[in-house]
Amino acid sequence: MSLLEVRELDAGYGDLQILTDVDLDVDDEEYVTVVGPNGAGKSTVMKSVFGLTTHMGGTVTFDGEDISGTKPEDVIHKGLGYVPQSENVFAELDVEENLEMGAYILDEIPQEELRMVYDRFPILEERKGQRAGTLSGGQRQMLAMGRALMLDPELLLLDEPSAGLAPDLVDEMFDKIDEINESGTSILMVEQNAKEALRRCDRGYVLANGQNRFEDEGTALLNDEQVRREFLGG
Repeated sequence: MSLLEVRELDAGYGDLQILTDVDLDVDDEEYVTVVGPNGAGKSTVMKSVFGLTTHMGGTVTFDGEDISGTKPEDVIHKGLGYVPQSENVFAELDVEENLEMGAYILDEIPQEELRMVYDRFPILEERKGQRAGTLSGGQRQMLAMGRALMLDPELLLLDEPSAGLAPDLVDEMFDKIDEINESGTSILMVEQNAKEALRRCDRGYVLANGQNRFEDEGTALLNDEQVRREFLGG
């Protein structure tokens, strides 16, 4: 059984349906990417897994438990971490306070996880007393990922992690995601930088108009002529 199983998912916002019959799997320690054009429903898939949309049908199963329609405050207890695309740090808090907020459901701050985050993102330790709103875009993204890692999730959901980053920081961000996956955390990522995302992931899904179009290993999708022509710019 997969760690995450999405079956025939229908979801949206209010009465507006965005996703229709979407299927998706993430196995233990797997790195899965969802790509597709703007408006395809990629971020809605991510939000639906984390309980941020209106559940209209189908199932979302995590680690053998049906979590369809479960509220985010309950989902986070089950071993999922989520990093949204925007407004993903507390701008008025300093770096370390942001990280501590990632463990708000615990009675004490997990010092081992805090140490792990600082080891993975040394710049955060250097700036732990700095207000998060004054960090660069890349540093804020690292902070958001670090905060999500404070509960040591089994599955990390990443929504457009390279969005808005300077080109020279994109590779660094993808390298950090590779490291997180290699340490044993499963990754489900939505990404506009489709070619690089597919090059690095184990498997990929292509969404269009809220529905599955293609599924295969990342490199296979990169080399698929139809996928390249329709979704990757040739």
